[in-house]
Amino acid sequence: MVGVEAKSDAVRAVVRHAARQAELHGSPLHLLHVLDGPGGASDENSGGTPEKTQGAAVVEPLAAWVHSEFPNVVVTAQTAAGRVAEQLLARSAEAATLVLGHRGTGGFARLPLGSVSWQVATHAECPVVIVRPGEAAENPKARVVVGVDINDVSAEAVDAAFAEAALRGARLEVVHANFHLSEMPVGAGMVAPDFKALDEAALRILDAEAAQRAGRYPGVDVHTRVERVRPSTILTEASRGASLLVVGSHGRTGLRRLMLGSVSAEALHTAACPVMVVPTLDDH
Repeated sequence: MVGVEAKSDAVRAVVRHAARQAELHGSPLHLLHVLDGPGGASDENSGGTPEKTQGAAVVEPLAAWVHSEFPNVVVTAQTAAGRVAEQLLARSAEAATLVLGHRGTGGFARLPLGSVSWQVATHAECPVVIVRPGEAAENPKARVVVGVDINDVSAEAVDAAFAEAALRGARLEVVHANFHLSEMPVGAGMVAPDFKALDEAALRILDAEAAQRAGRYPGVDVHTRVERVRPSTILTEASRGASLLVVGSHGRTGLRRLMLGSVSAEALHTAACPVMVVPTLDDH
């Protein structure tokens, strides 16, 4: 499913990425345009209202364009009335993937707190791909990158990254940033930890995660990498020239997620490619 908004320069790039995603997975594509308001009726029940006409003017040309550019993808389109985030979240339980622009459902330079994309990426029941303006990958076979927190590995995110790399015929880069301020020595006589040993231990964890999936994805060329930098730094650097960056949502508590993990959230601001945020089973 892809959320689309009216009069957005970025909307076609967002829809194009969603269509490519659907084509890779052999799935139908559903275009959803939400008329922001207190109501909740879909266009199927709104008769010939001006709202329905307005919504059709948004989704029908896009659906026709997808049908022309991606003839193998089955396309449906719908207009719904209601709060945008609520409508998208309600439908996320039935979607394999939800694709949105960087802000709202189109795209702007930055993603402020409280935006539709932020709310949906935080609370959706399915993986959410955020397409930054002008940064939809033109080469779907480019690298796929997944960021891994070795202290709280999101198996769902790693699984999703392997699946996306396999479908694209792309190399998979599994990365971890092994830098913590608490590791730095402070004061006279303090001794720095064995950074090399820490890096090697982290790399063994990444290699073990890759080995667990080698049988399911034998054709995926996997590269693991550990750098002693901030996590957001390695994700931003690795995302350059990639077709997709995959991160986990975290929030492994008994409560509904209130926010994305700080690293995943920063990746939405700084990544140079579309970002897939994958919820964990413990999040719901």
